[in-house]
Amino acid sequence: MSEVVREQAWDVDRTIDEIINRYGAKPSALIMILQDIQSHYNYLPQDKLEVVSERMQVPLAQIYGVATFYKAFSLTPKGKHHICVCTGTACHVRQASVIIDKLERELGIKPGETTPDGEFSFENVNCLGACALGPLVTADGKYYGNMDVNKVDRMLRELSRKEKKAAQPASASQAKEEVA
Repeated sequence: MSEVVREQAWDVDRTIDEIINRYGAKPSALIMILQDIQSHYNYLPQDKLEVVSERMQVPLAQIYGVATFYKAFSLTPKGKHHICVCTGTACHVRQASVIIDKLERELGIKPGETTPDGEFSFENVNCLGACALGPLVTADGKYYGNMDVNKVDRMLRELSRKEKKAAQPASASQAKEEVA
C-alpha cells in the first residue's frame, strides 16, 4: 500500500473514530452516528459504513437495515444543492408535476438522481408541511412557495450564483493572499 493511500485510509478512520467517540460505540447511538457521517460526506459511503461496523461491532447488514429504513439517509452521493419537490395532495393538485418536469428538463436528471457535475440533486417528497404554499420546493433548506416554471428558473439561477460567489475571493487583498 502506498504512503498516500495509507494516509488517506488513516484520515477516514480518524474521522469515523471521532464521530463514534462523540456518542460512544453503543448500538443505541447508531442513528446519530449515521447522521453525522451523512452530514460530513453528504451521504453514507459504503467504506465508511464498513469502518462503523468494525468499530462498533455491529453487523454491516444491521447498519444497512437502519440506513435504508429511514428516508433521510442516502447511500448515494447528493449534489451540493439538494432540491426537494413536495408531491403531497395539496401540492399535487396545484401542479407539482409541472415543477418536476421543469427540473428534469433543466437539470437533465430524474428525481433521486444527481447531476454528473455533482452540483444538483433533487427528489420528490410526500409532504413538506406547508400545504398552503403549494406547490412547494425546498432547495438547500430554503422554502420556495407557490412555485411555477419561471420561479424554478430563478431558483436555479440563485443557487448557481451562490455557488459562483462562494468560489470567488471576497476581496482583492484576499485574492492576492490566495495567489501568494
